[in-house]
Amino acid sequence: MLTIALDSDLITTFDPGSLIYLFDMIGIVACSISGTILAKHKNFDVFGCLLVSIVTAIGGGTVRDVILDRHPLFWMVDMSYLTVITLSSMMMQIFFHPNSRRVDKFLKLSDTIGLSAFTLIGIKVADSMGANVPVALLLGVITIIVGGIIRDMICNEIPLVLQQEIYISASLTGGILYFALHNLGVTAWITDISAMATIFTLRMLAIRYDWQFPTIEWRY
Repeated sequence: MLTIALDSDLITTFDPGSLIYLFDMIGIVACSISGTILAKHKNFDVFGCLLVSIVTAIGGGTVRDVILDRHPLFWMVDMSYLTVITLSSMMMQIFFHPNSRRVDKFLKLSDTIGLSAFTLIGIKVADSMGANVPVALLLGVITIIVGGIIRDMICNEIPLVLQQEIYISASLTGGILYFALHNLGVTAWITDISAMATIFTLRMLAIRYDWQFPTIEWRY
């Protein structure tokens, strides 16, 4: 449940007892893990891994909130975000081997979970602030891609979203489904889970079967 309070600025926070708060924390943990996995694979030290996990988990949401003029920032209101990021990052640093052959699989799985959760969170936040559908979809995408781009740049990798893999399109498809079901009056939790499941399924199928968008070339 989203609650809106008016002070000097518009403040939007998540009710800790709500399903959407749970989705947000799932996204936070998933992105923190993906950031830690990549940083540890690149042999970053403890604080380097923690830094990468933080920017991966909250980078997109921070940019989204700045665009929406939503203050204070979500992770400044609720310290649970930084606590969860720190704990999940430290656990991964302790138990995950950086030279594991499954690094790529773990990274893509956690990134896909974050993609599903953060797309939904970004859309719902933007919608609650009065954004129209195209803007809400854009902010849903921003919520997930910014942290990943920063993570990949810090780790000297080509950002995943700039490659040919199906990523943003999966996010947009789930977002469009969300608004379609919402306008049809489908129960909120069913709408939320359906959108997330669609994004997750499309992304995992794209990874499994190597679905990619072709590049555009002008032949003359």
